[in-house]
Amino acid sequence: MSDDEQAIRTLVETWFSASKSGDTATILDLMTDDVIFMVSGQKPFGKAAFAATMKSMKQVRMDGAYHIQEVNVLGEWAYLRNYIRLEVTPADGATVHRSGYTLTILRKDSDGRWRLARDANLLSREEAYSTFA
Repeated sequence: MSDDEQAIRTLVETWFSASKSGDTATILDLMTDDVIFMVSGQKPFGKAAFAATMKSMKQVRMDGAYHIQEVNVLGEWAYLRNYIRLEVTPADGATVHRSGYTLTILRKDSDGRWRLARDANLLSREEAYSTFA
């Protein structure tokens, strides 16, 4: 495994751990300023909208797991295909299970760090909680 691939895998683990603990500052540091997120049912949105959503989810508990399917580094760019299962539990509600694939484009910044630049998230609500595909 190359150093770049290991750095990308570490980024994913850091993102996932920060999501579980509600550490929005760490998550925001893992993305470029011009990041674009694409999720079902919404127009693409950027870093400010992501931060606002995270702020509104302070009382939400997140848990789950991921399985990286593919990482390819192409110079200063890379893409990552991932399968994610999430359990999202609001403070006053029942746990919602979501799972699905993501396709992420990463860019290596001038400081040598990989950051998320584009993300297409295909997670959807599950009727029956499944195992990794």
